[in-house]
Amino acid sequence: MGSVGLLYVGAVLVVNGMMLLGRVDARAAAPLNFFVGGLQVITPTYLIFTSGGDPDTILGASGLYLFGFTYLYVGFNLLGGLDGTGLGWFSAFVAACAVVYAGLNFGRLGDPAFGVIWLYWAVLWGLFFVVLGLKREELTRFTGAVAVIAGVITCAVPAFMLLVGVWTPNTRTAAIVLAVLCVLSLGLYGPLRQSRATPATAPAPELREGGSPQQVAAPGTATPPTRMHGNVAATEEQTARGTTDVPTDPRR
Repeated sequence: MGSVGLLYVGAVLVVNGMMLLGRVDARAAAPLNFFVGGLQVITPTYLIFTSGGDPDTILGASGLYLFGFTYLYVGFNLLGGLDGTGLGWFSAFVAACAVVYAGLNFGRLGDPAFGVIWLYWAVLWGLFFVVLGLKREELTRFTGAVAVIAGVITCAVPAFMLLVGVWTPNTRTAAIVLAVLCVLSLGLYGPLRQSRATPATAPAPELREGGSPQQVAAPGTATPPTRMHGNVAATEEQTARGTTDVPTDPRR
């Protein structure tokens, strides 16, 4: 049952990653975050109640709540226009827990492949913390690319391998392949890193609402307040869809 949830975690990571890359409208991503977030809360609850008290089953299920709450948080942020710093600091907590789960998989659970996967998730959620909690918006596109890659190689592919029963005999090989691919993916940092915003430049459009990427704050004027949407991004054009444009008076 957990492998089914893992498959759809891959889907939501791909969609959220494409949002950070500016390819998916922010509000359009909200429903999938609610669907997968709900699934990742219901699934571990069922596994724990039917575990018969088995500590390893409970341990394995406990980590799923971290992601379920993340996606529900994202959904509420998107629909409510909430500030993203709360989600960012929660992501820091998830990243720290992911390191612990990685160690448990390498040791107690004897699954080095999922040990590598948990480490990569720690990196990804750490990036969410940096982008949202610390507002380092120049890393937005890089974080989006890492999310897409994580959705495919750490979620969708392992999920299918688990579903067809070929995961357990190949965990060591999978661990090596995953480690190589994950390290190579971090090489996207240079090409996708954006210039850091300064007071004289416009804020990064991927994480802001209500400001055009071309706008530059005039000296002596206050920058209009902006809001963070969560671990997905929206450009001004995307957030403006569905609203009525006010015609400009040509005499002005």
